[in-house]
Amino acid sequence: MPPDFSNQKTACVFGATGGIGAAIAQQLANNSAIKIVHAGSRSANKADRKIRPFHFDLIDERSIEAAAAEIGPVDLVIIATGLLHSGPIQPEKSYRTQTSDAYARTFAINATGPALIAKHFLPLLPRDRRSVFAAISARVSSISDNRLGGWHAYRASKAALNMILRNLAIELGRSHPHAIVAGLHPGTVDTPLSEPFQRNVAEGKLFTPDYSAQCLLTVIDGLTAADSGKLFAWDGAEIPF
Repeated sequence: MPPDFSNQKTACVFGATGGIGAAIAQQLANNSAIKIVHAGSRSANKADRKIRPFHFDLIDERSIEAAAAEIGPVDLVIIATGLLHSGPIQPEKSYRTQTSDAYARTFAINATGPALIAKHFLPLLPRDRRSVFAAISARVSSISDNRLGGWHAYRASKAALNMILRNLAIELGRSHPHAIVAGLHPGTVDTPLSEPFQRNVAEGKLFTPDYSAQCLLTVIDGLTAADSGKLFAWDGAEIPF
């Protein structure tokens, strides 16, 4: 049964050309309760009847501000962006391989960028009805659940994202009592982000982007204002910070 977004008429997806983001945007567009899906990326998206592409760059606040001015009121915002590895930036197996460049880049993409999206898009959410602002986080961002160590910059940047989301939930709750801010763990999804690390994934736990997107949208559909500021896995289980 598809998620019921009867209160989410206009949606906005950041990172809509990535594996998970593209699947989320398409599934939202296929939902009859959704009127418009604004699909953001660094490159031009292909528009269709309901999907309206827009440009943004996580490290260029002016592009995010311009997107907010262009899009206007929105009921559902999903940030499906993230950086785990890129060229010389790779998950650290030891503290000895940490670099300032890796920290700067991963924090810019995984924490600062979503915070700036919130700065310009939270004011666009309605005050009188349910709305959702969600961002893709990760299970490895949980400090209390960390048993393996490593991946220093990525773990830290996603843990910072969790704190940002908690802060946003507290502040937004004062003016938007029906709003929900949440972090989402999509599972291990078969995308370029996870490709180098799929060897040890248990059988049946490597998800397609479509399956992960469907799960995440179902989780979002079931959230209430009491869940605001928390982190949830693809199966709806709460992940402790």
